[in-house]
Amino acid sequence: MLAEALVALAAAGGTAVVQAAGTDAWEALRQRVARLLGRGSPERERVELERLDRTAAALEAVDEDQAERVLVSQQTAWRTRFETLLEDADDGERQELTTALAELVEQARQAQAARGGVSGNTFHGATAFQVGNDNRQENHFGSGA
Repeated sequence: MLAEALVALAAAGGTAVVQAAGTDAWEALRQRVARLLGRGSPERERVELERLDRTAAALEAVDEDQAERVLVSQQTAWRTRFETLLEDADDGERQELTTALAELVEQARQAQAARGGVSGNTFHGATAFQVGNDNRQENHFGSGA
């Protein structure tokens, strides 16, 4: 059984894969994920690349009604792949894999921040949000606004 921190890291990895699909960051992240999960085997790496391509295709083809379900399903599948990778490793290898997965997640986070996009949010009703670095926003609601 994995420690809570490793389960969280695996979940962040699953989210990173799903959020990167279809973006400019996809190809680099796709290659890193395949190398990580392939663990030095060209055949396993090829299988992972195919799996990643199926994920990207599924996310691209989904209609609006099914988007949330497919997104969660794909995140869960990749989280499980990363959890299995970490569980199957011995202690020394697990540390190397943990470092590599953390770097992959950070790369994806930086790519997401550079895009300035908003992802994975659901808004119901009146909503205000702001994206960027060092933004200042003042909101006034009510009759005195």
